[in-house]
Amino acid sequence: MDRLPHEKGFHVSWDQLHRDSRALAWRLQGQGDWRAVIAITRGGMAPAMIVARELDIRMVDTISVKSYDHQTQSEPRVIKFPDMDVMGDGEGVLIVDDLVDTGRTLEVVRAHLPKAHVATVYAKPKGRPMVDTYVTEVSQDTWIFFPWDMALQYVEPYRGA
Repeated sequence: MDRLPHEKGFHVSWDQLHRDSRALAWRLQGQGDWRAVIAITRGGMAPAMIVARELDIRMVDTISVKSYDHQTQSEPRVIKFPDMDVMGDGEGVLIVDDLVDTGRTLEVVRAHLPKAHVATVYAKPKGRPMVDTYVTEVSQDTWIFFPWDMALQYVEPYRGA
């Protein structure tokens, strides 16, 4: 029996995202001399802010890669670059995202910043090789529901499948 995305979902609250993003910062502590953080927008913005705060990094920028139309993945493309004169080849730079799924987005980012350290809060098996540091792994067929994607509403009880 096929399941709907919410039936094999991993629901992340704001509190959980904050705790997991702090855990990511703790793992990154001492791994490098970080001079900047680049958030992959939009999902990486909240974790990147928390990591930058915890590691006292003041230089924060974004790279915007579009690879999804709602829940359909397409060919990733950069639609906004960080200040590449400042970021250079990525040496001393942390790239932060909420999730690595297939790794296709990170392939595009790594092509532009090959020496950067890539960190995600959550990782799926297919994309995990593209990440240097992560906190929690979930199965490839799990859909992660982030707090910015959810609203409070009634949900039918889960009765198994």
